[in-house]
Order: sequence, then C-alpha cells, then structure tokens
Amino acid sequence: MAAAEPNMITADGLSSLEAELAVLEGDGRREIAERIKTAREWGDLKENSEYHDAKNDQAHLETKIARLRERISTAVVVEHSEATDGAVAFGCTVVVREGDGPERTWTIVGSHDASPSEGRLSADSPVARALLGRGAGESVPVVLPKGEIVLTVVSVG
Repeated sequence: MAAAEPNMITADGLSSLEAELAVLEGDGRREIAERIKTAREWGDLKENSEYHDAKNDQAHLETKIARLRERISTAVVVEHSEATDGAVAFGCTVVVREGDGPERTWTIVGSHDASPSEGRLSADSPVARALLGRGAGESVPVVLPKGEIVLTVVSVG
C-alpha cells in the first residue's frame, strides 16, 4: 500500500481539523451510540428503520473520522515565509485585479481551509495555481470554466 501524499496546510487549518476530529470522536459518537441504544429498545431490529438509520449514520461518521485522521497524519504545516522574494506562495496573501475591476485579496491555503468568499483560496484551485510564483506587477492568464481571464498581481504579502 502506497503512503499517502502529504497535504499542505496552515497551522490554523491543522488546528481546525483537530478540533473537528475531537468533536466527532466525542459528541458525535456519543449521540450515535444513544440513538442506537434507544432504537434497540424499540424491539425487532429487522424492521426498525430508526436502528438502521442510526447504524448507517454511524458508518458515515466513522468514515469521516478515518478521513480526518488521514488528513491530519499526512499534514505538512506550511506558513508563508519572507524567503519567497515577493512571489505568491502557499500561506501568503495576494491582491489581484482583473482588468479595471475591483481588487480582490486572497490568502493561499490548503483545500480544507479554502473559502473564497472569506478570502481564502485553495492552493489547488486554477487561480492559485496560476498565481503561484508570480510577483507584483505580473499579469497571468487563468483558464476557468467560464473562459479565460487575466489577473494582475497588485501586491504579495
């Protein structure tokens, strides 16, 4: 079995994953166990839909826990460093503009941390991949499902 590939993540992102795992392993498991216990008390398990639903939910919960554990075990915490010589890199904040449009500010983060509406762009996204390694003043074409756009890097921090 091949080793899982490391996934880049910020320290905040790793903390978020660990907190989510703690909730699922604690409260999540307790809630499912209580649902299963209650459903068992209702009798005949063959025709007990509440029991089957709870067991199905338990399987989904355990799968989610296993996936989170895997992400945490392969996490490589990367923070932005000034050593990038002003180029867009994982963990940095970049300000871009499309044509004469308004400036947009994004922080390049791992996929788990991504939330474009909150200014956090996944390093795996087409926009971030196009911007990586670029510096202030550079224009870069980005191919999106809606077509190609050109972004100009205003600043990198």
